[in-house]
Amino acid sequence: MARREFGEYLALNWPRGGEIVRALAITTIFMSIEGFVLSKMSPNGYQADPTLVVGSAAGLLGWLIGGCIAGPIMEEFVVRGFLFRGWSESFLGPIGAIFLTSAVWALNHTQYDWFGRAIIFAFGLVLGHLRWSSNSTWTSVVAHSACNTFILFTSGRYV
Repeated sequence: MARREFGEYLALNWPRGGEIVRALAITTIFMSIEGFVLSKMSPNGYQADPTLVVGSAAGLLGWLIGGCIAGPIMEEFVVRGFLFRGWSESFLGPIGAIFLTSAVWALNHTQYDWFGRAIIFAFGLVLGHLRWSSNSTWTSVVAHSACNTFILFTSGRYV
C-alpha cells in the first residue's frame, strides 16, 4: 500500500457510465440462473435458513441497514478492495485473486451450509469479475447490495 492513497488502493473511484447497469444486469442473470437451478433441486427450492423473521418495521430497517448497506460495503472493501488489490498484484494475478477472494468470502459465511457457501463462492466470482473489469470496488458493492436486498424481500416472513 506504500505510495498509494487509501481510496486508490481500494479502488474507491465511482464506476464509469453504464457499469452499474451492467453490474445489475449480470447480477440479475446470475440470480435467475441460481433460482432456476435451486427450483429444480426440490419442490420448495433450496433454503438454508427459513426462519428469517424481523418482527417489526424497526427489525426490517435493521436488516436493510445491516444486510443490504453496511454488510456489503464492509465485505466488499475488505475482500474485493483490500485483498483483491494485494493478491492481484502478486504471482496470482487478477484471475487467481478473483478465485482466492471468492473462496475466502464464501468460507467466511459460516451461517450457511456447504451448498450455500458454494453459491456464495459462485457469486463471489461474479463480484470479482465486476471489480476487476470496472476497476471500482463500488461496482461490486452495488451488485452485492442489490442481491442482498432481493434476497431479504423474497425469503423472509415479516411479522
